[in-house]
Amino acid sequence: MAKEFASRADMTAKTISFTEIGRDIYAFTAEGDPNTGVVIGDDGVMVVDAQATPVMAQQVVEKIRTVTDKPIKYVMLSHYHAVRVLGASGYGAEQIIASEVCRAMISERGKEDWESEFERFPRLFQAADSIPGLTWPTMTFKDKMTVWLGKRRVDLMHLGRAHTAGDAVALVPDAGVMLTGDIVEYKSACYCGDAHFHDWPGTLDAIQRFAPEAIAPGRGDALAGRAIVEEALALTRDFVSSTYRPVAKVAARGGSLKDAWDACRAECDPKFSSYAIYEHCLPFNVARAYDEALGIDTPRIWTAARDRDMWAQLQG
Repeated sequence: MAKEFASRADMTAKTISFTEIGRDIYAFTAEGDPNTGVVIGDDGVMVVDAQATPVMAQQVVEKIRTVTDKPIKYVMLSHYHAVRVLGASGYGAEQIIASEVCRAMISERGKEDWESEFERFPRLFQAADSIPGLTWPTMTFKDKMTVWLGKRRVDLMHLGRAHTAGDAVALVPDAGVMLTGDIVEYKSACYCGDAHFHDWPGTLDAIQRFAPEAIAPGRGDALAGRAIVEEALALTRDFVSSTYRPVAKVAARGGSLKDAWDACRAECDPKFSSYAIYEHCLPFNVARAYDEALGIDTPRIWTAARDRDMWAQLQG
């Protein structure tokens, strides 16, 4: 029997956790499904990453309402992927904030990404018909902007390319907490289909220089304490380098995408096969690593048709 494409067969519901990782800062996590961060200030709330549909966003709102009745003023998008942005309307926020590059990527490839991600992983799009359309930021920044939630400061920063070209993080200085989106994962596979492998380690270094006491990662458990933060940074760095290194060697000798797939599995399976969404991510990771090794700097746009063609090459 042919293997099911990506995560189409994954219909298992996940257990949600809502963990305080700093004073009035929470991580909404779900066993490897996309996380959402919540920062509560004096006069309002910022949500970091929106979930995939407005109906799914209500699960986050319900958790927020267990700890505060302050208005949700801001939604910050760490990057452009559909599972992170399409639920933004569900919060009724005054402003939706993203990096300039993130907004440009929504314009360039948002529709294709939405269709592609829905085909890959339909469980993550509960009540997909509640999505009103592409999410458009109302405010953007190039490198950095500061948002004040009353007296609480939140620094939004583009520290470099990594998971995508437009990744942004949110730092809450008074608590030493950073919300990183998918730049950092914890015992969950990094999705690298739109990544910049050469830049990602440097962006992790930039995060490390802030010495955060806690991190809300893109996927995986909330990270409270320097020891587990450092572990997550190291694991993410190892995952990215272990994916790219064997693929680059195959590309350098003129090997095929299937050869690269086999080489990557040989190196990564022993270390990472137990990680959440590992099997889902691997084909896309290999394809992007192969392209980057061949000198393609800007990731090619994923479409449902390209997904299937890539899958056929690897399964053949």
